[in-house]
Amino acid sequence: MGALTHESLAEYLIEEAYEVVDSIEAGDSPARDSELRGELGDVLLQVVLHARLAEERGSFDFEAVARGINAKMVRRNRHVFKPDGSLQESFPASVEEIIVKWDAAKRAEKPERKDPFVGIPPHLPALAAAQKSWDRAVRAGLDVDAQSAMTAVGIPAVPDSEEALGALLLAVVAGAREQGLDAERALRSAVRSFQNSQAQPS
Repeated sequence: MGALTHESLAEYLIEEAYEVVDSIEAGDSPARDSELRGELGDVLLQVVLHARLAEERGSFDFEAVARGINAKMVRRNRHVFKPDGSLQESFPASVEEIIVKWDAAKRAEKPERKDPFVGIPPHLPALAAAQKSWDRAVRAGLDVDAQSAMTAVGIPAVPDSEEALGALLLAVVAGAREQGLDAERALRSAVRSFQNSQAQPS
């Protein structure tokens, strides 16, 4: 086996993350909990390996990773933590308020960042990228309207359950295959077009 590098390990980090998701979606049970514990350990091992490679280069180590995420959580969750890391006496009453405070903390970190889509991983699967892009657009207060978007392509309404939605998405993919179209590539292109259409002038 060749020398380990960040690049050579990247595929394993992705694979292990998907295995965590598989464990979570297996349903709540003692067996699932055992499986999930093991899969989370595999993800943690990937973090340790990447930190060790960086340490060997004299860049950073695992402790620096842990300190960094701790500082980030305190900084971005002012509704939970005081600047010294101790807990606040009271917490926001709603999830919406938490999201507003989280977004404000992120904007304060990088006030020069105007594009709400910056930071969405380019290798994210197209469906996840689409959902995250739409969420970012809504949270940024951009002029987006889900009903108009659906009507424009002839969809009267989104199914009211995940099971029905999954069946619809599968049918769209099946139809795309019959037409010789690549559903993943098509959606990725549509997401890029959506992001570009919503880009704010700097």
